[in-house]
Amino acid sequence: KTIEFTGALHTTVVKQVRLKNPSIKTLVYKATLVGRDADDFSLPKGNTVTIAPKRQTSVNVEFTSRFLRPAEAVLLLISKRVGGIDGATLTFSLKSEIKHIEPAAILKCKSPCYEL
Repeated sequence: KTIEFTGALHTTVVKQVRLKNPSIKTLVYKATLVGRDADDFSLPKGNTVTIAPKRQTSVNVEFTSRFLRPAEAVLLLISKRVGGIDGATLTFSLKSEIKHIEPAAILKCKSPCYEL
């Protein structure tokens, strides 16, 4: 699954990944961001995700754009053994796209175009 982060340059975009636990045991995952631009993505609620039995939870992923080029990373959710069960390892592709550029400031200056 690919999660797309679309926004303006130098802004923070937050997306949620919804995880469901259909089993009767609690699942615990360790979330890790890997890849070329993993430093531009973050997990503000920490990297441990606990999902109660027969429940669902959301994981917030933040992206702050620094460059015009598209950023790419992978969100890995690796299960920790709790109560004798393991959940499946989950992977999500994270990609960004800059759609808008806001100027930080506007400077007006006058200068001759040509001098002898």
